[in-house]
Amino acid sequence: MLAPGILPACLGSGSATETNVLGLPEKRAIPNVGKVIAVSSAKGGVGKSTVAVNLALAAARQGITTGILDTDIYGPSIPTLLNLEGMEPDLDPNNRLLPLTAYGVKAMSMGFLIPQDSPVAWRGLMVQKAMNQLLFEVSWPKLDLLILDLPPGTGDVQLTITQSIELAGAVIVSTPQDLALRDAVRGVDLFKKVGVPILGMVQNMSTFTCTNCGHHHDIFGLDGVRKKCDQLGINLLGDIPLHARICHDADAGKPTVVADPDGSQAQAFHELMKAVGKTVGLP
Repeated sequence: MLAPGILPACLGSGSATETNVLGLPEKRAIPNVGKVIAVSSAKGGVGKSTVAVNLALAAARQGITTGILDTDIYGPSIPTLLNLEGMEPDLDPNNRLLPLTAYGVKAMSMGFLIPQDSPVAWRGLMVQKAMNQLLFEVSWPKLDLLILDLPPGTGDVQLTITQSIELAGAVIVSTPQDLALRDAVRGVDLFKKVGVPILGMVQNMSTFTCTNCGHHHDIFGLDGVRKKCDQLGINLLGDIPLHARICHDADAGKPTVVADPDGSQAQAFHELMKAVGKTVGLP
């Protein structure tokens, strides 16, 4: 593993980013990648990474060759979610990172390049450089879809991505709670300002159904995301229930789409992927 706080050698010598006359980076295609979709929340703790990885796994099981790129430099989750902690990627002959594979999905994360418990104490410019090279210095196989798991917020990473590559669109994840929705709206506004299509929102951790009595509990509120979508004029792509199985599967490194493929929770992720695929023109 790499020493804490040291930029990995494979991320330290990429070519300078080309800029246009306005000083902004020129948008480039990611080699071998078809559609690129950003999964964002702007608010931490709403289950965005769990949604992103289950979305990728659902896509793969629907016959779409899929990869997932963990763009959270400071707090990567994909190694844990895909049971890839402690594994390191190899390099191809051109010194590009080779993605790891889990459950039929190709994956790359800063979490593969640094010790698991070491903090990444980098300032903005270093994060921007690392992000650019994770975008363009990974040797992806031919993919129909690459899902970007974005960090919370609307800062350096989000701007670097939206200014560097063409996105097919953004999926915004939120719980029905008003506090989470406030940040989700900020995320929607950011993507609109930088010209990224909003594919829609996902209502995560919605209704909880008691396994003993079958009573429904709206712990974070009722239909907050649905109402916000109506207000903003955007699509509600899916509704993911609040269920202990989803959390347990994520912590175990075997997400629900894989762990319980015939269960109602997995089917909710499959329906979400079908809605996303229809919106961006995937089969």
